[in-house]
Amino acid sequence: MNPVSRFIRQHQRVRHAVYQTESNIFRSMTRTASTLLLFVGVHALAMMWLESMTPWQAVWLTLTTLATVGYGGVSAQTPLGQLMTIVLMYGCGITLMTFLISDYVDFRMARRERIRTGHWDWNMADHILIINSPKYNYEAYFLRMVSQIRESGEYTDTPIMLLNQDFANGLPDSLRRLGVVHVTGLASRPEDLARAGVERARHIVVLSRDEYSPDSDSYSFDVCYRLYERHLGPRVIAEVVDDANRARLRDLKIKALLRPIRSYPEIIVRAMVAPGVERIIEDMFTHEDDHAVRYPVWLEGERWADVVNAVVQNNLGTPLAFVSKEGEVFTHPDGDEHVQAQSIIVLVHTEKPPTVSDIQHAIEIHFNQGLADIE
Repeated sequence: MNPVSRFIRQHQRVRHAVYQTESNIFRSMTRTASTLLLFVGVHALAMMWLESMTPWQAVWLTLTTLATVGYGGVSAQTPLGQLMTIVLMYGCGITLMTFLISDYVDFRMARRERIRTGHWDWNMADHILIINSPKYNYEAYFLRMVSQIRESGEYTDTPIMLLNQDFANGLPDSLRRLGVVHVTGLASRPEDLARAGVERARHIVVLSRDEYSPDSDSYSFDVCYRLYERHLGPRVIAEVVDDANRARLRDLKIKALLRPIRSYPEIIVRAMVAPGVERIIEDMFTHEDDHAVRYPVWLEGERWADVVNAVVQNNLGTPLAFVSKEGEVFTHPDGDEHVQAQSIIVLVHTEKPPTVSDIQHAIEIHFNQGLADIE
């Protein structure tokens, strides 16, 4: 088989789907470009030898012929020089340039396909990396989580990357518009963690693969241990299904541990923006430690700051909101607001919740003392 036939056969082989990898295409582009440069050099030297052209004239004629432009200002006059120019134009200007352009297009398409399917190495830094995905409704969950991250202010433009196997056919447009990229893979594979730039991530969120199964904690622990070995524990926010597994994860220096609460991904966002707040929010959903209780306490224009002081100073809890006489709930009212209320909502300790009479008595004593001081 002659060299030209081998060259063409190789290009046909590269274009076959089995061989059309990014590295193969790049090697093909390199070979084609090298062959093209070789022809350019040979033709330029031939024009200088056969046509007695200056180096610049030879290069000018070669390049204009290669581009099939042919201005005519400089041209080959001898039969041999004209034959060399014909070979350059048809052998290189048409064939090799076509191969080179085709290879470049294929290279760009292969690169885009790798990005689309999550096999691209983003070389990203200072990003938020979210590992795993919820078992159910993961697309809607990520859309809500990322929207909350973008609204936080501090992370409006921060890159966000997903590492999971649920978007092998590409991210939906709704997530891509929010600046999300993804890596298809598993955090249990070191090479996938490396592609996700885990060492350079600003925050790392490890979601439970099944929010209803304690068995998913085993996989989360494996991932967190791999991060611990890389000294990344202080950057990790991890979900834990079974509270009994929290102690093991705390030993890995994990920054924050949360129950999977799929309806409120905002809790994870708060753990990023204001570490520690997630603990308070999480307690709201359970009867452990602290929880909010509604107390039917009638208020007739008392100043809210005084109501808060009365309850706090008596170690009964922390008032968070009040319910107006029309039944509307007002959270975190201004301290100087004079409140007309039928109830107040107080954050109390689960082990020793106060009674309604305790709250009423504390407020009455506080305001009676205030009146006595005025008199």
